[in-house]
Amino acid sequence: MDELSYGSIVVGVDGSAASLAALRWAADQAAALRSPLVAVHAWLPTARLRAPYAPAAGLRTAEQDLSRAAETLEETVARLLRTDRDARVHALVDQGPPVAVLLRHARHALLLALGRSPREEAAQPALGAVAREVARRAPCPVVTVPEPPREARPGELPWLLPQMTA
Repeated sequence: MDELSYGSIVVGVDGSAASLAALRWAADQAAALRSPLVAVHAWLPTARLRAPYAPAAGLRTAEQDLSRAAETLEETVARLLRTDRDARVHALVDQGPPVAVLLRHARHALLLALGRSPREEAAQPALGAVAREVARRAPCPVVTVPEPPREARPGELPWLLPQMTA
């Protein structure tokens, strides 16, 4: 783990559009700096998150959770490679809480990139809970990459951006 992360650009991937934006940005930076790019997806067995009295029917096994985590990471990396065929990505699925996993892989990294989803309301914090905690405790610089605005669908009003006036 440390050998792969040493001098690399680490990016947290959770399958969201924001994490894909972070992966694309990190791939460009890794190419420019000639550094390894490490995409990390943290996962936890969902059975641990259930109350002991919850019905067992329908619970996923740890193997199913791991498989789902690997699929999420593989799909996100595949989406990057569709637009950047030259990108070289080391994809890692690691078990543990997201903050702990990201900090562990960032220990010897040049930087850590995370996606940032748009806020729905002005009262919401600019960063999510994981990104805030990682940024506070990271041993390397942390870059948050905003999710690109989505395209308006037919019948929807496009996102309106505030107008700047001089």
